[in-house]
Amino acid sequence: MSSAGADESLADGVRRGERRALARAITLLESTRGEDRPRADALLNALLPATGRALRLGISGVPGVGKSTFIEALGLRLIGRGHRVAVLAVDPSSSLSGGSILGDKTRMERLSQQEAAFIRPSPAGGTLGGVSGRTREALLACEAAGFDVVLIETVGIGQNETTVAGMTDLFVLLQLPNAGDELQAIKRGVMEVADLVAVNKADLDQAAATRACATLANALGGFAAHSHGTRPPVLTVSALQGEGIDRLWTEVERIAGERRASGAFDARRRQQSLSWLWDTVHAALLDDFHAHPAVQAALPALLADVSAARIAPPVAARLLLDRFEH
Repeated sequence: MSSAGADESLADGVRRGERRALARAITLLESTRGEDRPRADALLNALLPATGRALRLGISGVPGVGKSTFIEALGLRLIGRGHRVAVLAVDPSSSLSGGSILGDKTRMERLSQQEAAFIRPSPAGGTLGGVSGRTREALLACEAAGFDVVLIETVGIGQNETTVAGMTDLFVLLQLPNAGDELQAIKRGVMEVADLVAVNKADLDQAAATRACATLANALGGFAAHSHGTRPPVLTVSALQGEGIDRLWTEVERIAGERRASGAFDARRRQQSLSWLWDTVHAALLDDFHAHPAVQAALPALLADVSAARIAPPVAARLLLDRFEH
């Protein structure tokens, strides 16, 4: 079978919901080999008409907040309601080796055994924003395979995690009951894009969890107006005990329903598609810039000059851009 025929067969397999085909498709989409990009682009276009019908939910929070336990509890509850759930779990990559633990299938053992669930761990690969550079493409592949809820778990290692809000319909921020301490570590940006805040591990200390809700609600009220014009709900949950999960999902459905009715839901997706286009253009230009022979030749000396304060950084940047453009 020709390469084109094999790729067409792969797309058909994804649309039929075949798990092996979906896994192979995501592997192709995540490939960093230049020769694979034309095939990946063709696959993405072939799958595009079958996408767009899932609810996309981003999940973030500091390490230890229980993201994987929460996602497993939510995923199992949704499957019990008849949903098909895909989880794209981004694990942190080593800045030295580039390696990643990719342990989410181990942490979500019960969910991974469900026929109606698909869990795909991917390394962040040094990408800022808490998500893999190909997360958007993997998301579309999962939608094409018939999963009607896609959960994206971000790295959660203190980076700016707001990128996931730019590719999902709602963004859920998980917090711990000791909110007074946690607020010191929360970046303002991630709080401002949260559509819903859940204080997890409420079973450890319900009183502390209740106080955390009040603290977080006050903090949210002190920020600039939320992008959607309303203050996000703050709830308590216990993923380990399965408590509060139904209420949280009810809130998710309520918010999504209100945005669909107002047109904000579709408008957000259109804007996300345009942002994805420009993000891809900017990333490709940056790659081309670094690979340009004239830039590579001039870069070491200019870096040394900037470090030694012999040339101003903007002047050096313009010299590099001039070599890139000519």
